[in-house]
Amino acid sequence: MEFDFLKNTTPKEIQLEIVKNVRRKRKELKLTQEELAKKSGVSFGSIKRFENTGEISLFSLIKIAIALECEEEFLELFKKKEYYSIEEIINGNY
Repeated sequence: MEFDFLKNTTPKEIQLEIVKNVRRKRKELKLTQEELAKKSGVSFGSIKRFENTGEISLFSLIKIAIALECEEEFLELFKKKEYYSIEEIINGNY
């Protein structure tokens, strides 16, 4: 899903997109929800609830990301942009 930020993307839309991405990655790795629970240390009930509703604690979501080998994406959240030229700053390409 490509987000058009000119339209007001809702938190629920973002939440559902994250669920979709986690489910896709879990299936790519050929893991069941039960196997992901064991690998991540997050309870099966929490994994099941997350995939059904999108509700989960941040700590558990990070544990799932680590189990799915996606922890780098969390480290990129809210990261300060690196500029490669003064022109990027001057032209507002940030």
